[in-house]
Amino acid sequence: MSKETKYIGFHNINTYQTVQNETYLRGINSDREDVTLVFNTIDLLEWLDINHMKKEAKKYINELNK
Repeated sequence: MSKETKYIGFHNINTYQTVQNETYLRGINSDREDVTLVFNTIDLLEWLDINHMKKEAKKYINELNK
C-alpha cells in the first residue's frame, strides 16, 4: 500500500534552540497547531544550502520592492 505525502505549512516560527546535536524549531503549522520540529544538527547543516536560501530570499525581497 502506498502512502500519500502530506504537505503542511510551517508558519510563525517562534522558538529556535540548539542543544548538543539537536536543533529545535517551534511554531504554528497551517492547521493552527503548535508544532516542534527536532533535527540532528550535523545532518541539518550538511543538508541545507544556506547560501542558496539567502540568494532566493534576496530575489524574493527584490521582487516585492518592484
